Amino acid sequence: MILSGDYMRGNFDEGVLKLDLSSWREFSRLVTGRTFSTSQVIWRGQRVAEWLLESTWGRTLKKLDIDGLLPYRHFKYAGRGRGRENPEIMESDDDWWASGQHYGSVTPLLEWTASPFTAAYFAFCKDSDEQDQRAIYSFALRTAKVINSKLKIKNPGIHEDNLLVRFINPAFDNHSGLIKSRGLFTKSPTGVDIEQWVRKNVSLVDDKEIVLVKLTLPNSERTKILKALNRMNINQARLFPDQQQALNYKKRRLMLIKR
Repeated sequence: MILSGDYMRGNFDEGVLKLDLSSWREFSRLVTGRTFSTSQVIWRGQRVAEWLLESTWGRTLKKLDIDGLLPYRHFKYAGRGRGRENPEIMESDDDWWASGQHYGSVTPLLEWTASPFTAAYFAFCKDSDEQDQRAIYSFALRTAKVINSKLKIKNPGIHEDNLLVRFINPAFDNHSGLIKSRGLFTKSPTGVDIEQWVRKNVSLVDDKEIVLVKLTLPNSERTKILKALNRMNINQARLFPDQQQALNYKKRRLMLIKR
């Protein structure tokens, strides 16, 4: 991934680039330009710019200082016989985690999307005055997979779950929201957020390689952003088309019209 010197100056370190953008127009122009269109990247939006790229599960385990295996066993037992997934294809731990994420459980997964605009929606959809900025991340999928391969070669005796960022495509196909957002999940080693993992391992490819980009936008742009996304048909009714969520979308739509 290559950006001009104006963007790179003073913002890049150990595979991570951080850019404070001033407007939705600047964001839109950047993510539709040559830089990201020629790169295989995935995207994630976060309502609070200061949040780490870590799951709620990971934050909880760090606070409690416990191993994740015991709560996972309880999670898997509680999920038996629930949901509509075919149990015959729920073979791996990743499938169980993805199913739990689908039904709103706390899991060690982070959800990503192939679309920067869908990521922007998730960053800005909830109203909040608690922060001045929100964040949209891009993660270089191809480069991360190369790092994974080199980590496995370099550390043959260490379990992959303690080394790699895993990329998970659910084995079930009834998660309409995930499908419409062109989503997938990541699972990083316990206690390690995505940015930390990139900084630690980018030297396996090239210290000058941009692996993770953090774009921040001011919260004051929220109404403008949601209106622009709605014109692209990126909204709650499109991503989550059940009745209750459609009602919530109508309420938000009315609020946008009034502003």
